[in-house]
Amino acid sequence: MEYMTPNFTKEMVKTHKILIPNMAVTQFRLMQAALECEGYQVEVLGNCGSEVAQLGLKYVHNDTCYPALLVIGQFIDALNSGKYDLEHTALLITQTGGGCRASNYIKLLRKALVKSGYGNIPVASLNFSGLEKDSGLPLTLSLLRKVIAAIFYGDMLVALRSQVRPYQNQPGAAEEKTEQWIAVIQDWLRSDKNYSARDMKRQFPVIAADFAKIPVTRTPKVKVGVVGEIYVKYSPLGNNDLEKFLESQDCEVNLPGLMGFVEYCIANMTLDVRLYGGSKLTAGGADMLLSWLDSIGMACSRAMERNGFYAPGSFRELMKKPEGIISLGAKMGEGWLLTAEMLELVEGGYANIVCAQPFGCLPNHIVGKGMINKIRALHPEANITPVDYDPSATRVNQENRIKLMLAVAKERLEHPAAVEPLTAEQLAGGAPQIQTTV
Repeated sequence: MEYMTPNFTKEMVKTHKILIPNMAVTQFRLMQAALECEGYQVEVLGNCGSEVAQLGLKYVHNDTCYPALLVIGQFIDALNSGKYDLEHTALLITQTGGGCRASNYIKLLRKALVKSGYGNIPVASLNFSGLEKDSGLPLTLSLLRKVIAAIFYGDMLVALRSQVRPYQNQPGAAEEKTEQWIAVIQDWLRSDKNYSARDMKRQFPVIAADFAKIPVTRTPKVKVGVVGEIYVKYSPLGNNDLEKFLESQDCEVNLPGLMGFVEYCIANMTLDVRLYGGSKLTAGGADMLLSWLDSIGMACSRAMERNGFYAPGSFRELMKKPEGIISLGAKMGEGWLLTAEMLELVEGGYANIVCAQPFGCLPNHIVGKGMINKIRALHPEANITPVDYDPSATRVNQENRIKLMLAVAKERLEHPAAVEPLTAEQLAGGAPQIQTTV
């Protein structure tokens, strides 16, 4: 049986409120302002809790990708709330077009809407791979530029807040400063200001310098990086508020930016042509776009470094890190990017890593969990734990697994010592045993 809902049309931009599932909280709040400036009525959903997952389980098979289950559950929970005019409400969902279950989200969503009695709700697709052409969100160059700015600014605010919060002398100072800048940037985007590359490069040093003014006391802390499948990596709903949990354990958290995934998708357009053939014109255009984005990213990194903060290297450098470990042709799911981010985190001083992934996500089990032993062979200080997220997985078990990783991290912090390389038996067995000598 074919399950269909109305296509989203250009006319609906003026008549419908568009609901967006929450993923990267700060970045999406800024993207909402970018969309509003272009005439869209949008709302980033904040409804969370066990009822969202249960609704997802009711209308989506439990073998389906966990992020799809949560997003669909969040949508239906919002429609059930009575807050919205259902004759003038639409849903927006992103599609990467990659070789994983995520490309089927929109079909699963439409089926769930029909089964739950909301077959009249239009669904819009945001993608750059030609999927759902009749229901795509109308994109303009101005909107794309503002969305890019929202991601860059959002990534920077997340990084600065994370590096200040564990050391702040006044509780809440980092959060307050972040909220102030979110309001300022939202105003910029709604007012059609400060979203060009030149503007961003001028504003990055101002933002970094303002965060540097927050009084801090730099005492040694466990530094933890978070990588994984893109939704579970960022979404508090998908990872049971992983970032807050790590902060409650007195850790400094490093969450690699969302722009890295955008650049990864663009880089793969060039890699496809290099590896498998295709249009050199397309590859050249993608390469030029990647260089432009990388120049903005490096301006952001320089601004952070000059104000005493850690910042990642360029995306071009990131692409070189997996060499000899995994091919750049591995691009299902988060592909080689996930491996590269783990290497960058370890080399940047964030050797303790949580690799968050949906249960049964084969691409990310390969490029995430499957690469851990190789990374630890090259970097014995790497202390990586993979954590699966699934409707049947309990929060307590997930947090206990992370606490075991943190116990090793805290021991190393309190008793600095050379780290012994893993034995051949440990590497072959894949056991997450970390040895230290005191």
